[in-house]
Amino acid sequence: KRKFCRCLTAAVLVILYSIPAQAARLLIPVGEVVGLRLSEGTVTVAAFHEVYGTAAREAGIAIGDEVVSVDGRGVDSAAELYEALKRSDGTVTVELRRGGKCRSVRLCPTVTAEGPRLGVYVREGVTGIGTVTYFDPDKGTFGALGHGISGPGGGTAPMRSGWVYEAAVESVKKGVAGEPGQLRGAVRAESPLGSLRSNTAFGVFGTGAEWTGEALPAAKAGEIRTGPAQILSNIRGDEVALFDVRILRLRPGPDGRDLLLKVTDPELLEATGGIVAGMSGSPIIQDGKLVGAVTHVLVNSPDTGYGIFIENMLEAEGQQCK
Repeated sequence: KRKFCRCLTAAVLVILYSIPAQAARLLIPVGEVVGLRLSEGTVTVAAFHEVYGTAAREAGIAIGDEVVSVDGRGVDSAAELYEALKRSDGTVTVELRRGGKCRSVRLCPTVTAEGPRLGVYVREGVTGIGTVTYFDPDKGTFGALGHGISGPGGGTAPMRSGWVYEAAVESVKKGVAGEPGQLRGAVRAESPLGSLRSNTAFGVFGTGAEWTGEALPAAKAGEIRTGPAQILSNIRGDEVALFDVRILRLRPGPDGRDLLLKVTDPELLEATGGIVAGMSGSPIIQDGKLVGAVTHVLVNSPDTGYGIFIENMLEAEGQQCK
């Protein structure tokens, strides 16, 4: 019996040592605010022209309407909308999508020296600012936000192409109970730093841009604990700093709100009130590891919010690469 146990133990050890240890992925926590632009192949009414917009309003066009087609020709860009108007014989039928439902309106574009005008300003895709969570120096990839970028109709915006731009924080609207705060930033360069490859429910991912710094191991979900941690955030200019937080609860789930955290850093509380819009993607660091990213704030408690496990962000990135 003892001989059998010794053999069994030896067999188990052989099996254990034959399994290669999987090294943690090494990532550079970034915490830098960037400009984000997604082109989704849609043209959305953003505002009315102060002079030429009367006909569009009277026809029933509203801000937020997606222009689907003009006289039956599909419209995927502002340039295509302009070309469709130039082909008109004086009256056009414009198909619009609002709240998932389509409707058509007829109107006469205003003839100007530059050509026919519908009388509206349009927006192509989605723009805004957000925080980069990590850069992988081995793969040359990065992840940001920790959640998806929403489209005008809600849900994760479809993306044909996207870019990230150098940006800086110009001012902060401090968060208070019932009214979330916001980082107000501006893009600093016309040329993009890099391109976006995907917009997912658990973050946006891209290539081309590079950041330097100390690479930290990406933590597995089971390695994360409640207790002290830090976030790396950019709340003024292009300065990135560490701020103290406390992880209050771990709550893995399908919505990307995997942990609850509370800001404890006096400087951050004084400057922002806690977590504000634009800080989404701020890396969360604990015990020398990158454990996740800030994603949401509690509206009635701006010093408290949610974060996603870095493991789930990396899984979302990997799925998009397949």
